[in-house]
Amino acid sequence: MPIQVYYEDTDAGGIVYHANFLKFAERARTSWLHAIGWPPRRVQEDLHIQFVVKHIEIDYRNPGFLDDKITATCTLENIGNSSITFEQLIERDKTVLAALKVVCVTINAKGRPIRVPPQLRQIFGA
Repeated sequence: MPIQVYYEDTDAGGIVYHANFLKFAERARTSWLHAIGWPPRRVQEDLHIQFVVKHIEIDYRNPGFLDDKITATCTLENIGNSSITFEQLIERDKTVLAALKVVCVTINAKGRPIRVPPQLRQIFGA
């Protein structure tokens, strides 16, 4: 997904503030869900589950700058018993700015971890 870097995304030096890469990754995961026809609200309403981030690994490789046009991608890496792992890249012109591994856990309406539903495994092609 394309992202324009604005003033609000940078520090005083015009470099993308490190925590904003998490925001960009979240947007890409949400866009990925929309692209496969299962936006977060539909997941909540139809499957009665939510995804919560349990673990993130991030490797900052190159800085991003004010006015950059960057791209955030999301790829499904693995589906565990109650977790879903995504590989994500934030790039500018094919230069990797940050690489992330994000582990999300499926929870029920009471906030308890639950197994990834079979229907969701089918949707994700696993």
